[in-house]
Amino acid sequence: MSPVPHGRHEHEHEHEDDREPTDDHEHHHSHEHGRAEGRLARLRHRLGHVLTPHSHESADKLDAALESSAQGMRALWVSLVVLGATAVVQAVIVAVSGSVALLGDTVHNAADALTALPLGVAFVLGRRAATRRFTYGYGRAEDLAGLVIVATIAASAVFAAWTAVDRLLHPRQMEHPGAVAAAAVLGFLGNEWVARYRTRVGRRIGSAALVADGLHARTDGFTSLAVLLGAGGAALGWQLADPVVGLLITAAIALVLRDAAREVFHRVMDAVDPALVDAADEALRTVPGVTGVGELRLRWIGHRLRAEVSIVIDGHLSVRDGHRIAVEAEHALLHAVPKLTAALVHADAAPAADERDPHHVLAHHAPA
Repeated sequence: MSPVPHGRHEHEHEHEDDREPTDDHEHHHSHEHGRAEGRLARLRHRLGHVLTPHSHESADKLDAALESSAQGMRALWVSLVVLGATAVVQAVIVAVSGSVALLGDTVHNAADALTALPLGVAFVLGRRAATRRFTYGYGRAEDLAGLVIVATIAASAVFAAWTAVDRLLHPRQMEHPGAVAAAAVLGFLGNEWVARYRTRVGRRIGSAALVADGLHARTDGFTSLAVLLGAGGAALGWQLADPVVGLLITAAIALVLRDAAREVFHRVMDAVDPALVDAADEALRTVPGVTGVGELRLRWIGHRLRAEVSIVIDGHLSVRDGHRIAVEAEHALLHAVPKLTAALVHADAAPAADERDPHHVLAHHAPA
C-alpha cells in the first residue's frame, strides 16, 4: 500500500458512489454538475491558501527557510555598511578632538558592526541540509551566535564603565566639543536605525540572535547619547558631566544586556511562547477524528519551529484513516502556528474499557 503523497491528500477525491446515469442527458447534466462543484471546491481551497499562504511540500519549506535566512543576511550586510560608515566618520573626529569618550563610542560601533560576522556564519550554516549526524540541521548555530552577541554586549558595558570611571579619576580637556557632539548624534542615529531594522527583521523571521544584535546596536546608541551630553557639559565648563552620564548609560546597557540574555537563554533552553502551545492545542482539537490531545511539544531550531504531538483517535479506524487524520492534524498546525515548518504527529488509539494500554511496555523506560 503506497502512502498518499504528503501535501496532496486534501486535493484528491474519490467518486466511489457515482451512479450510472439513466440516459445521455442525465449523464451530461450530472457530469457538468460534478465538474462545476469540483471547480467551486478547488476555488474555495485556493482562496483559503491565498488568504493564509503556506506550503506543505518539503522543497517549499526549504525555500521558505532559505528566504528567511536571506532576509537575515541582507539585514546583517546593510547594518555592517551603516555602522561601518558611522565608525569611520567618528574615528576621523576622534583623531581631531582627542575625545576618549568618542573613542569608546567608535569602538562600540565597530564592535557592533563586527557582530554581523558570527550571525552571518550562523545564517550560512542554517542553509545546510540535515545530515545523519545533525539530523535537525544547523539552525541552532543562531543560538550560539546569540551567545556571542550577549558576550559582546557585556564587554561593551564593561568598557563603557571603565571609560567613565577613568574619566572621573583623570579629567581631560575635550577639544572641538561641537564636532564631538555632531559625531555623537551621528552615532546615535546610525545605531538606532540599525537597531530598529535588525529587530524588525529578526522578529519577522523569528531569529532571537538577530533581535539580540538589534538590542546591542541600541546600547551603542545610548553610549552615543552619553558622548553628546558629555560634550555639552564640556562646552559649559563641567568636565565631569561626560563620565557621570557615562555611568548612567552603563546602567542602561546592563538593563538591555539582561533583556538580550534572557531572550537568548530562553531560546537555548527551548522555551516557546505559551500562547503558541495553546493555539496548537486548540487547532488539533478542531480536526475531525481527533478525540484528544496528549503530549504537545514545540521547539525553535534557528528561526523556525518544529512540533511533536500525540493525538488520540478511534481505535477501530483503519491505518489509512488514522494516517489521514494525522496528516490533517499537521495541516491544522501549519495553519495555526506561525513559523512552524514541520510537525511529527503520533496517533494513539483510544483503548477499549477492557483493553490494556499498549504503552505499558514503555513504563520501565520512564524516568523515576
